[in-house]
Amino acid sequence: MAHSRVHKDRGELRIHENLDELGTDLAEYIAELSEASVKERGVFAIAVSGGSLIGLMGKLCETPYNKTVDWAKWYIFWADERVVGKAHADSNYKLVKDGFLSKVPVVPSHVNSINDSVSAEEAADIYEFHIRQLVKTRTINVSDNSDCPKFDLILLEMGPDGHVASLFPNHPMLDEKAEWVAFITDSPKPPPERITFTLPVINSASNVAVVVTGESKAEAVHLAIDDVGPDYLSLPARLVQPTKGKLVWFLDKPAASKLDGSQFSE
Repeated sequence: MAHSRVHKDRGELRIHENLDELGTDLAEYIAELSEASVKERGVFAIAVSGGSLIGLMGKLCETPYNKTVDWAKWYIFWADERVVGKAHADSNYKLVKDGFLSKVPVVPSHVNSINDSVSAEEAADIYEFHIRQLVKTRTINVSDNSDCPKFDLILLEMGPDGHVASLFPNHPMLDEKAEWVAFITDSPKPPPERITFTLPVINSASNVAVVVTGESKAEAVHLAIDDVGPDYLSLPARLVQPTKGKLVWFLDKPAASKLDGSQFSE
């Protein structure tokens, strides 16, 4: 059974005994947000990242969700992507297609992948333009306090260094305020060329979920959530702080093993 706690300023923490339990909880969470969004505005605009997150979404492809979720109303985006071909092993599109989209009836025209045949800079510009068009039609909602897109859900994973999407520690992109979609050509993790949502877009979402598993990420979870002093305030995952939306952390016990329990209420 998951233990749910609320941190005084870092959102809700759901700590799970194992990955199977985490996957079950994550599927229910996404399905509930999908249902609420479709009921409220007729669509569900979700942005995903890559990594083991996609495998943990797998229970959405199973009973009952494969029948009960209104897949025709889903619009899928990528919070970050590697600028490689769609069949390339490093492609987040390929990861999501093979592990998720091939198993559920999302409308193909609602799958919004990047143009991988151009440079990283052009790919970011084209993707931002495309998102702007969908904000105009309100397929993606618009933020109440800026012109940023307001995704119904942005699903992120966090790396052992505290990076989210393709926003890495000490990278100038953390200070980007004007662009919605930015590009980098110097990713500290290969491949070097990537596009990424910027922090203003992530923090304008209605809901942001950060999924973190494994003991190797326990220190980064501690630095991203606990009160650790000013030296770590610029850790990318710590900068995920939805302005008006809700932040939820999905953790397994090993990832949560270094958290300071004094900052929580049940």
